[in-house]
Amino acid sequence: MEYKQWNIQIWISEDDDDALTTATAVLFTPDGKRHESVAHARRNPGDRPVPGIGDELAAGRALSDLASKLIEDGANDVAQMASPA
Repeated sequence: MEYKQWNIQIWISEDDDDALTTATAVLFTPDGKRHESVAHARRNPGDRPVPGIGDELAAGRALSDLASKLIEDGANDVAQMASPA
C-alpha cells in the first residue's frame, strides 16, 4: 500500500478592531496543483472580542471551501475519464 501526505497551510489575519478575521487555506499537491480558498468570520459588534472564535470559524470555512473544490476537481477528472475520446 502506498501512503501519501498532503499538507495544508492556513494563514489567519484579523483587522485592527478584531471585527473581521480572514483565513487563507492553501494545498499544494505532489503533482504540482495548487488549491486555495479564502474565507471570513465577522464578529457581531455587540459581542466581546474573542479572537480564537473568529480563527476557528474563518479557518473552518476556508477548509470547507477547499474540500468542495477538491471534490469538484475529482468529479471533473472522473467525468473526463468516462467520456469517449
